[in-house]
Amino acid sequence: MEQKQSSPHCIGIVGLGLIGGSLGLDLQSLGFQVHGLVHRSITAEKAKKRQLAQVISTDFQTLSKCDLVILALPIGELLNPSKDLINALPKSAVITDVGSVKAPVLKVWRKLHQNFVPSHPMAGTTDSGVEAGRIELFKNRPWIATPDKSTSPMALAKVKELALALGSQWTTADAEVHDQAVALVSHLPVLVSAVLLKTLETENNSSILSLAKALASSGFADTTRVGGGNPSLGTAMMENNSSAVLRALTSYKSNLKELEQHILNKSWKIIQAELEGTQTARQDLLNNKPT
Repeated sequence: MEQKQSSPHCIGIVGLGLIGGSLGLDLQSLGFQVHGLVHRSITAEKAKKRQLAQVISTDFQTLSKCDLVILALPIGELLNPSKDLINALPKSAVITDVGSVKAPVLKVWRKLHQNFVPSHPMAGTTDSGVEAGRIELFKNRPWIATPDKSTSPMALAKVKELALALGSQWTTADAEVHDQAVALVSHLPVLVSAVLLKTLETENNSSILSLAKALASSGFADTTRVGGGNPSLGTAMMENNSSAVLRALTSYKSNLKELEQHILNKSWKIIQAELEGTQTARQDLLNNKPT
């Protein structure tokens, strides 16, 4: 996406939390004119102090001159958008979202705007809110779009240009395939991480619990990071991608039960082989990650 310093593209961002705020910071650094739309005046004031966009307002008309609008909203708001938002989106603009579930979002938005492109930047932290935005959050991270036959090729190309300008690794997939994939690598880890934390907290021997917390190292902290993230986001993932999450959970429980049985059977050589296999699988995963 070419940037002209004398007349930069106007990009609207609806929502200036972690993803929206990070987008605002990066897009401004690339020379784009950024208009941010938020719900509350207090949020607007905080966003202005952080300079998350050149124009920040609670007025939907702030989107009127934008030729690309990014919906950085919670999944629930994407699936039940306000009429004010829908009416404020310029008909000629390209519209995209950043939601982590794509099939239900595509089903809703393909009917609402002719230039809608469902997309999902695979980037984030455990932080949330208007203070969470950071620069280069999307650099070298996957950005996946899930177009269907109704998706405008022009609009898809514009979103791809945006993602590449931010340094993201672009890819496309079917929406249902995307939702199954993120259930395995994003949504399931949130649940597994949460259960690990709950298991620790429900230890009823206070001496063991106290010592365990004192001994918890970076390994435990890393493993449980996503379980300590935004509860509302985690719940929305499960609610709106429940069939894929349940499918992933079934597989996870089966593998966990198999490992439990190996321990009961004292099958140490089998466990050794399993761990060698997962060691190789992790290295293969890391080798396939962009640098």
